[in-house]
Amino acid sequence: MKLTRHVLTLIAAAALAGCGSSVKLDEPAPVETRQPTAPVATPPQNSGQAVPESKVATVDLNAQYTEQVRDKRVVYFDYDSDVVKEEYRPTVELHAKRLNNNRKLTLNLEGHTDERGGREYNLALGQRRAEAVAKSLTLLGVQAAQVEAVSYGKERPAVTGGGEEAWAKNRRVELKDK
Repeated sequence: MKLTRHVLTLIAAAALAGCGSSVKLDEPAPVETRQPTAPVATPPQNSGQAVPESKVATVDLNAQYTEQVRDKRVVYFDYDSDVVKEEYRPTVELHAKRLNNNRKLTLNLEGHTDERGGREYNLALGQRRAEAVAKSLTLLGVQAAQVEAVSYGKERPAVTGGGEEAWAKNRRVELKDK
């Protein structure tokens, strides 16, 4: 056991001795010589002359968002459903961006149904639809105080008449500025 320890110690000492540096300590290390760089010129101080105006245009996000939602004010629903369809997600997201950008803006979310069904049922369904859009907006960061969900049921149809084409246009939530 002692012999093994001594052999290992000798091997380690030999390895350390062989790992010596190739740079001799008594010789000076090479030094790199560089040319000095010219100092950077500083712009002259304003001597009473007008400073040129910035060419960067200001961006009015409120105006941009308002323009983008101008023709995106309705979310349509399937028959007897209060689920916001996937195809209306971009519309809801755009309104959320607009409301998040300006916390003073508020929306009325007006829920509507087609003419089928009783008055009370349609009022409740219109309310659920408006609240579904409100919940989608609040999940995207809109403050609950910025949206108000109301229902008109079947009382304010967008299109009069019967048939699926007319009914489909009446199953909606309208997003209106207050």
